[in-house]
Amino acid sequence: QVQLVESGGGAVQAGGSLRLSCAASGSIFSITTMGWYRQAPGKQRELVAEVTSGGNTNYVDPVKGRFTISRDNAKNTVSLEMNSLKPEDTAVYYCKVLAQTGRAWVFYPYWGQGTQVTVSS
Repeated sequence: QVQLVESGGGAVQAGGSLRLSCAASGSIFSITTMGWYRQAPGKQRELVAEVTSGGNTNYVDPVKGRFTISRDNAKNTVSLEMNSLKPEDTAVYYCKVLAQTGRAWVFYPYWGQGTQVTVSS
């Protein structure tokens, strides 16, 4: 099993910054993609940003130029630096990883518990 522990959420005013972190632990052979998703009230969960084991990144358009995702493969951690935050960024943010936990070349998704980010105008 894989456990994900997130930290760094909170409340800020518009234009402020926050940094989210997520640490994966457990019976991990390897991790491919690590990412952050968010879910605002009444909306579906959506991808925010993701990074592959090779360092390739992908961002959704609304956060491009404001958010930066990074990972530490040795520590199995992923972070999301969020700058110039807007009220529409308010959501619960979830960490997700695709991890191999056995000898079989199979990767399963694992989710963190979520951390609240609130941006006031």
